Amino acid sequence: QVQLVESGGGLVQAGGSLRLSCAASGRTFSGWTMGWFRRASGKERDIVADISSSGGTTYYGDSVKGRFTISRDNAKSTVYLQMNSLKPEDTAVYYCAAQIGGVYGSWGQGTQVTVSS
Repeated sequence: QVQLVESGGGLVQAGGSLRLSCAASGRTFSGWTMGWFRRASGKERDIVADISSSGGTTYYGDSVKGRFTISRDNAKSTVYLQMNSLKPEDTAVYYCAAQIGGVYGSWGQGTQVTVSS
């Protein structure tokens, strides 16, 4: 069973930075694509970024390109999301997810990020 635990959320002023972490259980973490998603109040959940199992390939949503960086440490079974130049519109609950068998089927509990103007 896969367990994902996010941390690092909080309240930050616009222009500030936060670093989210997602620690995973499971001996095959290094074989999973990992993603960060977010859901703002009243909106659908959107993908923020994802990273291939080796870390060699990344994807970013248009709204975060150039500001957010996804990375992973397979030795620590952890994926990170460095968020810089934060904007009020980045306010959301952020979730990490593991893509196993081609499906994002394992999700963390989420961590709140609030950006004040």
